[in-house]
Amino acid sequence: MGQFVFSVSGLLASFVMAQSFKKLIIQIPCYNEEGTLGLTLSELPRQVPGVEVVEWLIIDDGSRDLTVEVAKSCGVNYVVQLPHNQGLARGFMAGLEACVRAGADIIVNTDADNQYCAADIPKLVEPILRGEADIVVGARPISEIQHFSPIKKLLQKLGSWVVRSASGTQIPDAPSGFRAISREAALQLNVFNEYTYTLETIIQAGQRGMSIVGVPIRTNGYLRPSRLVKSIPTYVRRSLFTILRIFMTYRPMRFFIFLGGVPFGMGMLLGIRWLVFFAAGSDRTRIPSLILAAILLLIGVQLWLFAFIADLLAVNRKILEETQLRQRRADWTGGTGR
Repeated sequence: MGQFVFSVSGLLASFVMAQSFKKLIIQIPCYNEEGTLGLTLSELPRQVPGVEVVEWLIIDDGSRDLTVEVAKSCGVNYVVQLPHNQGLARGFMAGLEACVRAGADIIVNTDADNQYCAADIPKLVEPILRGEADIVVGARPISEIQHFSPIKKLLQKLGSWVVRSASGTQIPDAPSGFRAISREAALQLNVFNEYTYTLETIIQAGQRGMSIVGVPIRTNGYLRPSRLVKSIPTYVRRSLFTILRIFMTYRPMRFFIFLGGVPFGMGMLLGIRWLVFFAAGSDRTRIPSLILAAILLLIGVQLWLFAFIADLLAVNRKILEETQLRQRRADWTGGTGR
């Protein structure tokens, strides 16, 4: 039966495992969090309905303070220590790997600044326990968070809309780091971006056909400024680059056809304009317009050729992802399929 479970992906695998969840591991990426980690850990549950064991794991991303000591004193079960600061995205992936190796059936990711209400963890994992989702993202009440500026609230909503469009999902709060992930989904996720995992994993999961839902959650009081959003322009630029890169990776045909359509359409309009003037018997040759139209048409056709090449490469990517998934099952689970 175990072999059958691992031959199926996505929601079906979650449904097969729905009645056999045993271990939940709550992971927290940390970087110099000694001031807030103790409070965050004190709020985490040790029992969650539907699972037999609840354990805690922190990812120490090269902290230079007493983060690890605080974690150990609070009874953390696992500590993953990265040799130097590698960023939130890599810390997140290191945590997923460690959780799967430790036998987690469900992984809950939360932040070390106690931003998210830990009492909502049962609500977060419930769709996975019922076999209705592979990934669950906690949706914060953005409009009610007082320390969010009006610009940040607008950008959060705009970013979530873009992610929904790119991923084909209905996640209301894409930047939220409070999420539950099934074991099968964790094995399939990849993060290429070094800045953050939040947007990329949603787009990736949506494009790979995983079932991903959002549930409303509560937030706690403001303890410290966000280390991810150092400035609004930088956050917007990096987020847009992440969305663009993932969309190119998972929808290359659509991306390059749209991109090629812009210069091709402009070239067609210039060409039609030239033909109209030529048919009207204009004295001016308008050769520069004709040359520009030809250049734009060639650029559009070249980009469309890139679309077909990229689509062929996407087939190889899917084969490599399947190979990687099998390798992870062997490496991360010790070849047991669990």
